[in-house]
Amino acid sequence: MTDSTIRPVRLWTPQIEWEERADGAILVWQKDALGVYPARMSDRIAHWAESAPGRLWMAERNENGAWHGVTYAELAGHVQAIGQGLLDLGLGPERPLLILSRNSVGHALVALGAQHAGIPSAAISPAYSLASGELGKLTAVRDQITPGAVYAEDADAFSAALGGVLAGLPVIGRAGPVTLTLDALLATTPGSSLREAHEATGPDTVAKFMFTSGTTGTPKAVITTQRMLCANAEQSTDCFAYLRDEPPVVLDWSPWNHVAGGNKVFNVTLYNGGTLYIDGGRPTREAFGQTIANLREIRPTWYWNVPFGYEMLAEAMEADPALARNFFHDLKVMFYAGAAMGRHTWDKLDGLSKQLHGQRVLLTSGLGSTETAPFAIFNTDPASEAGNVGLPARDLVLKLVPVEDKWEARVKGPNITPGYWRNPELTAEVFDDEGFYCLGDALRFAVPGDPSKGFFFDGRVAENFKMSTGTWVGVGALRAKLIDAMGGLIRDTVILGEGQDALSALLVPFRPAIERLVPGGASLDEPALLAHPTLRGALAERLAAYNATNRGMSLRITRAMLIDQPLSFEKGEVTDKGSVNQRAVRNGRPDLAERLASDGAEVILPKAPEDALHG
Repeated sequence: MTDSTIRPVRLWTPQIEWEERADGAILVWQKDALGVYPARMSDRIAHWAESAPGRLWMAERNENGAWHGVTYAELAGHVQAIGQGLLDLGLGPERPLLILSRNSVGHALVALGAQHAGIPSAAISPAYSLASGELGKLTAVRDQITPGAVYAEDADAFSAALGGVLAGLPVIGRAGPVTLTLDALLATTPGSSLREAHEATGPDTVAKFMFTSGTTGTPKAVITTQRMLCANAEQSTDCFAYLRDEPPVVLDWSPWNHVAGGNKVFNVTLYNGGTLYIDGGRPTREAFGQTIANLREIRPTWYWNVPFGYEMLAEAMEADPALARNFFHDLKVMFYAGAAMGRHTWDKLDGLSKQLHGQRVLLTSGLGSTETAPFAIFNTDPASEAGNVGLPARDLVLKLVPVEDKWEARVKGPNITPGYWRNPELTAEVFDDEGFYCLGDALRFAVPGDPSKGFFFDGRVAENFKMSTGTWVGVGALRAKLIDAMGGLIRDTVILGEGQDALSALLVPFRPAIERLVPGGASLDEPALLAHPTLRGALAERLAAYNATNRGMSLRITRAMLIDQPLSFEKGEVTDKGSVNQRAVRNGRPDLAERLASDGAEVILPKAPEDALHG
């Protein structure tokens, strides 16, 4: 690391090679091969149980608020007992374990116990089981994987699902009407059947099914093998090379039914013998206080969050220097995913770190998907512009295919899924004739013609659209620019204008920042706050400033409106980690488009500073 303003940390030094093909496609890869990795993740459990038996593997707060957890030695014994108990219930590859639970030590134990015995598990978004209605997504999940049992830590909380869609299945848990308690499962004595089942596992064994968020339809069961998990943990560790010398300390809230939390954070911590503290908070107005309380006690060395979470964290640290000192004390790397980060948030984090410690903590991001396990393309260059997603991991080949005026990204490597469970037709649709998985994302070169300088995310291919003039709109890049231009007042935006001659935007408000802007904002209800002339004037002024430097038809926003009703998880408008589905919102809320096209008072028009407050 040559930049003296960055806290020193040992990272990868990728050497990039590429090939330009006659058909216009470009292949990009790292010159050096990936290091050796184990055949299954349970080999790492055995390694750390022997070399660091007393080290804390995972901890959570108990009912009294104190941290309690499990050591690596205890973990090794627990996964064997659980594996045997699940085999005794008749579970196997065709009868996997379905997990309905928040992140918890018990959840982690049963998932790893199932893996030890060669039994796939599937952690399902709790929202699928707690949402109102007919539980259609949970029914689709059940029908795809035909589970043999359910782990529901709090069976009472999931009574509707357990008594309906999942009726008749054995239920394992800690509380409520369960068939088998977790304590009883932990008391099982491992036998020869477990030994045989474990010895039969290997790189091609299905470790878990990870369901996509379902924002474009029925959730899809992504096959996740042991090779994918182990190769991806090694790829991540190659990138964050300091983890080999310093087992990570991690505080994380991200749900394990999502690939960022359930694969990357969870497995990289385990792979490197680290300690994962389960954060009971979430980046929401109601729950973020728990995250703040935890960060007063835990000093992470490796930290992940979504941009919205970092925005809230930066605000809290600006108001509380002691919190900031504790957060940055041992931290080597921050990384984010799930959405674009506004420049104002990036600058706040940099400024706080430099103010307290005289150096910036590296803030990084990349690009991946559930199907890539997820680490695929990553950026650790502190000199690169915000938004650069970086370079392909070792042993991963990035294929760029020209489509219209963009480059469609495809990837091949040991961390890529073999497909979707029991769905060969859908599997065939997402792989090209050379076996590259089609990410569905577009990229653009950071430096035209030089892949070694990385790439910028250029939108989802399915989200991009044409205007009436035939001009393509790159929604991803436009969305990032607009969020940044609004200076923290919005946390996301939906772009409209397909088949039209002008673009408009629906703005997802960020209430904490708006409350600080509007006099007495904290005491106002949502309608009054969003209609306040101070807010509308500020947005109109910032929209005008944005348009002044983005004059092209495919970038200029002619009108905007705040979304005044929460985005719906059930309708696929947003995932439970906060990612917004552009098409789902555009297609599911035609009334918003109609209101935006009107001349109603709620429509915000770009105005110059001198008259913005009168609009």
